[in-house]
Amino acid sequence: MFSFGRQLLWSAKSCLRTQQQSWSSATSRLFSTTQSVEGALYKMKSHSGAKKRWRSLGSGSAFKRGKAGHSHLNTSKTPARKNRLSTTAYATPAQTHKLKKLLLPYGSG
Repeated sequence: MFSFGRQLLWSAKSCLRTQQQSWSSATSRLFSTTQSVEGALYKMKSHSGAKKRWRSLGSGSAFKRGKAGHSHLNTSKTPARKNRLSTTAYATPAQTHKLKKLLLPYGSG
């Protein structure tokens, strides 16, 4: 039992060594690059304002949002206006194209 554990541990270590060697060979460049470009691995960030306002539909190909101006100062607004403000607004195809870029990589979920 103890020898089987040693063999398993040895095979796991050798597997990790081969993976590390393949990773290092895959990241090596055939041409020279500057240090700032080589070391900069940027993280994609979604647009915070769009993230708070828009939600993607189930298919991920369209977006919806609530309309602004419905929560306060309602005494001066007509009932028809308040009903209009309570409905859901959907993105046009042009807006959908922009929102997919703004909400990357989280726009489809």
